[in-house]
Amino acid sequence: MKTKETYAPGLDGIIAAETEISLLNTELEKIIIKGHDLIELSQEKEYVDIVHLLLEDELPSAAEKQALEEKLQTNYEVPSGVMDVLKLLPERTHPMDGLRTGLSVLAGYDEAIDERSLEVSKNRAYKLLGKLPAITVNSYRILNGQKPVHPQGNLSYSGNFLYMITGEQPTELEAKIFDRSLLLYSEHEMPNSTFTARVIASTHSDMYGALTGAVASLKGNLHGGANEAVMYMLKEAASVSEFEELLEKKLKKKEKIMGFGHRVYMKKMDPRALIMKESLRQLCEVKGDYSLLEMCEAGEKIMEEEKGLYPNLDYYAAPVYWMLGIPIPLYTPIFYSSRTAGLCAHVIEQHENNRLFRPRVNYIGKKYE
Repeated sequence: MKTKETYAPGLDGIIAAETEISLLNTELEKIIIKGHDLIELSQEKEYVDIVHLLLEDELPSAAEKQALEEKLQTNYEVPSGVMDVLKLLPERTHPMDGLRTGLSVLAGYDEAIDERSLEVSKNRAYKLLGKLPAITVNSYRILNGQKPVHPQGNLSYSGNFLYMITGEQPTELEAKIFDRSLLLYSEHEMPNSTFTARVIASTHSDMYGALTGAVASLKGNLHGGANEAVMYMLKEAASVSEFEELLEKKLKKKEKIMGFGHRVYMKKMDPRALIMKESLRQLCEVKGDYSLLEMCEAGEKIMEEEKGLYPNLDYYAAPVYWMLGIPIPLYTPIFYSSRTAGLCAHVIEQHENNRLFRPRVNYIGKKYE
């Protein structure tokens, strides 16, 4: 029996897939990852634990975690040909476009690219996760006329990632906070980029193609690019009062304030933002400078009172990255790199139980005879 066709702008509220990977449970106010609460995981586990959970369906033992760290480390190095291609890009190229290009070129080095078995797909995901930090950082460095930096195998996955970005070995707190941000960005059910990856994968395209499409999706400031926009907005003000004035002016002009609101979290703060807010507080305490935290809290209050909107993860991740010494143009590429774990899990799941996405339209064009 044919069901009534309905139109929902932006597919709002439409169930597009069945998944065992994650769920945003608004009733329980939880982000569920493979049966675990992501916020609870962020208090006890590290990013590599979540990688194992997403790809192996369970949290790792200590031995399994160590083995995974070693597996990722063996895949840190990127083929020189990828770097050669990145050197040919125009200087004005956006870092996300550099990342997208590097990821696309990497596909040519996969001799088993057309194989879709579960074992091959998982190994491909681990190889990608190993190489993404180097591609992310070095595509940015090359575009800015800097020499590529090599990974440090004596550091943890997240510690090495942050080292490659800043050129300095991070403190224990800095590495922990950066790792926590990667964990919180790792998976979030069915945002635009994940849907894009699954749509591409549903044609039986390869993982590289699906992930390359996700890069293009995540580049937009209504998705991943919001964290960059937040930091540029914060930099426009030099004090709490100036930031409050800036927001009031933007609101009067009916400008969109980045870092607030979420399609799912409508009536309260994104729970991931609360974790990053506390991380910002920790960094401010160490540096003895609470200005960014105070500005963010002032903005949070204004947006709740004026618009009934609450911060999402990007709002507090942006100042955290700034205090970690991360260049603003790298914020979105880092978001993407961390989300690769979830994206790979979704691509694998789509390939394992596939149905081609082929929606219909509601035609509102000229009448026809």
